[in-house]
Order: sequence, then C-alpha cells, then structure tokens
Amino acid sequence: MVELAEEYKYIVRIAGTDLDGSLKVGYALGRVRGVGLRLGHTLLRAVKVDPDKRIGHLTDEEVRRVEEVLKEPAKYGIQGWLLNRKKDLDTGKDLHLVGPDLELRTKLDIEFMKDIRCWRGIRHSLGLKVRGQRTRTTGRTGRAVGIQKRVLLAKAREKRE
Repeated sequence: MVELAEEYKYIVRIAGTDLDGSLKVGYALGRVRGVGLRLGHTLLRAVKVDPDKRIGHLTDEEVRRVEEVLKEPAKYGIQGWLLNRKKDLDTGKDLHLVGPDLELRTKLDIEFMKDIRCWRGIRHSLGLKVRGQRTRTTGRTGRAVGIQKRVLLAKAREKRE
C-alpha cells in the first residue's frame, strides 16, 4: 500500500496540459485540447493501456508512449477520420494538432480566410455567425430591438430639444 502512494501522481502533464491524477485515463485525455473521448480511448488501445486505470497510476514509460502516439497518431494505425487536420493546406498530410498548436493554427486559418475574402472570412471579419445559423432574431449584441428602439429614439429627441 505504501508503494501505491509513492507511485501515484496527483497531476500528470501530457501535451502541455496538467491533468488531474484521479481521473480515468480516457477521460483525462479528453481534457487535452484537441483530444476527445473517442480519440482518447483509441490512443489507449494503440498504446495498450487499461482505460479503467487512473491516470495518476500510469508509469513514466506509459505517459511517454501516450505522448508519442499523440504527436503522430497516423503512424500508429489511428484512422484518418479521427484526426483534426485532414489534408493540411501546407503539407498535404493528415495531421493531428493538440494544445496551443491547435489554437494557433485555428487563428491562422481564420486570418487566411479573411485575407482571401471568402464567405466565411467576411463573416468572421464582420463578427457575424459563420456556420449558417439564423441571424434574424439571435446573435443581436449591443443594439436596441423592438419597442426599446422607439423608447431610445424618443429619449434622444428629448436630449436634442
């Protein structure tokens, strides 16, 4: 029992993210940005780690293997449809980005769309909804609508007079 307490880690760092050691491995991997539950469990199957194990009980070797598979999942037989960057514009390969790399690449993609002035880029630059959602009644921020508009206009007229 004493050995278990010494091996247990309360915080495990994987892919630049601190993970709670009390969580099961698959769910803890889901907390890493860019890794969902399905990819997390698939990674565990590739690394041959028990998904019911707590992440705090993983050995340093198992953590190293999980990070290695997370860096290049296609190399370890993980299907391309699970990856978040299929046919990357720069390299043409299937990639999977996690953590700050994913956030940076997303920002660069949005800037690229704004530069080429495609529909999504224009919507991003105007601060409007991008994915075809309704905008007639939702997404109104900072503007007066309906009856309030009349009240505000009346107040503005009174101030002028």
